[in-house]
Amino acid sequence: MNIGFLASHGGSNMQAIIDACKEGRLSAAAAVVISNNGDSRALERARTEGIPNYHLSGNTHPDPDDLDRAIMDTLVRHNVDVIALAGYMKKLGPKTLACFRGRILNIHPALLPKFGGKGMYGIHVHEAVIAAGEKESGVTVHLVDEEYDRGPILAQVRVPVMPGDTPEILAERVLAQEHLLYPATLQRIATGEIVLPAR
Repeated sequence: MNIGFLASHGGSNMQAIIDACKEGRLSAAAAVVISNNGDSRALERARTEGIPNYHLSGNTHPDPDDLDRAIMDTLVRHNVDVIALAGYMKKLGPKTLACFRGRILNIHPALLPKFGGKGMYGIHVHEAVIAAGEKESGVTVHLVDEEYDRGPILAQVRVPVMPGDTPEILAERVLAQEHLLYPATLQRIATGEIVLPAR
């Protein structure tokens, strides 16, 4: 199973998946990394790992349709079976969504459908969870469609919210679970336990 990554910043979830592949916990290969940020740590990680990597953004392709086609073509060219979004801060275009429908995964640092949607990313999610007085948060791996955080849920894990948690402390506890759940969910796809639509 060839995994294509889309990442905007650090790419720590991407690295967790790459490590799982290298250690034999995930029966897959990292095929390509695309970032909309030419200076992203994700591209650095890809170069270090020897994975083909590309900066594709509004800077390289000012026309949104051209950018969408470039992303789709790059993923197809590298024989990608499944796309893993790893902190990708842009909406995917219609061509890429159509080409890989039902085969695009995202990880969200909360228990969807709670604390999802536009603007709910990174530390904003953990701030909202704490402000709401929640006793637990968690991690969700879901399929991606046209709406933010609305696609079918594939896997979740719960993470307690402790008294005295700051958003930053909660974020660390949640991220540790993200790094476990994402590769484990991809392995369930690789083994056929989770069946995605055929390409």
